[in-house]
Amino acid sequence: MSGRHMAGWHNDTVEASVGPLLPLFERERAAGRALALGVLVDTTGSTYRKPGALILIAGSGEYAGLVSGGCLEEDLREHAHTVIADGGARLLSYDTRGSDDLLWGLGLGCEGAMRLLLMRAGPQNAWQPLSHLADALAAHRATAIGVVIESARADLPIGSLALAGAAQAASAGPAVLALPGVQAALEQAASDGQERWITQPAWKVFVVPLSLPPRIALFGAGPDAAPVVEFAARLDWKVTLIDHRPAYAVAARFPGAERVVLARPDALPATLDLAGFSAAVVMSHHLPSDLAYLRLLAATSIPYIGLLGPAVRREKLLADLGPDAHRLLPRLRAPVGLALGGRTPESIALAIVAQLHAFVHGAAAAGEPACNRM
Repeated sequence: MSGRHMAGWHNDTVEASVGPLLPLFERERAAGRALALGVLVDTTGSTYRKPGALILIAGSGEYAGLVSGGCLEEDLREHAHTVIADGGARLLSYDTRGSDDLLWGLGLGCEGAMRLLLMRAGPQNAWQPLSHLADALAAHRATAIGVVIESARADLPIGSLALAGAAQAASAGPAVLALPGVQAALEQAASDGQERWITQPAWKVFVVPLSLPPRIALFGAGPDAAPVVEFAARLDWKVTLIDHRPAYAVAARFPGAERVVLARPDALPATLDLAGFSAAVVMSHHLPSDLAYLRLLAATSIPYIGLLGPAVRREKLLADLGPDAHRLLPRLRAPVGLALGGRTPESIALAIVAQLHAFVHGAAAAGEPACNRM
């Protein structure tokens, strides 16, 4: 694996995304049926997913999440039956770097190798670590899990879990939290979003943080906001829509949104806490409202602020903002969105979400903020 090595562990940016697994998890838990949870623990070369990726497999063979382009999942389903039946974790290895892949018959074509730990989550271990991750996701609370992937100790089987707080008491296996360095690694991973490997002669623990989805605020709930919400929901982002118009701020129009807020701009400070948002897009098409939204956002620390509309409209709003414009400009993308072409609401939504995606993931394609023109 890549990464920088320090004091027995190394780190690289990986995170476990549990949101796409929740529908299958909640359905099977309600029925009392155990599942197999797969955690991709390391990779070499070119692979479809990177460490921290999760896959959840039901006893029926239905699965959620991907660790390959659909090539490994069939083989994993066969192993999942055994894991669900006997509860013993399995560390599986796949290597597609060369002609050996022809023997597998999987046709991966990725020229990479990976190891994946498959373990049971069910009534026997209080559905851990899925319950812990799902609860943290619902509270939008940073956390991390640790899992033993190699062990020479009979009392420390692979698949043993380290969970923060009270959840550990209900998890399967011994108290992995008592192992040297595990508690500190969990706290650090939750804080900085970096994986940790803790290695001792008799055991190895992989620590991976929960991936919290970005929270996006859309100021303006007009018809063209609908495809933005749809694209964002497909990415498992959490979107809040804000509008002062009762005909637009209707939750039923945006089933993919986390929240729809009906409030005038001047009432928002008492209605909505903007501190937790990763990005905001102003798109109400109502000039006085957009001005009020931008003035409000200028006073926040939200790092990405997008503004829909042509440059001439942007310049008028910036001029009307006066001194507040200087606080806004270093973060402003206006016109918002990447230059992908197309003029339909769906094309514009795609351009907006693409730029947001690049920004959230630190890609250069996010574009530079508007220059200081004042």
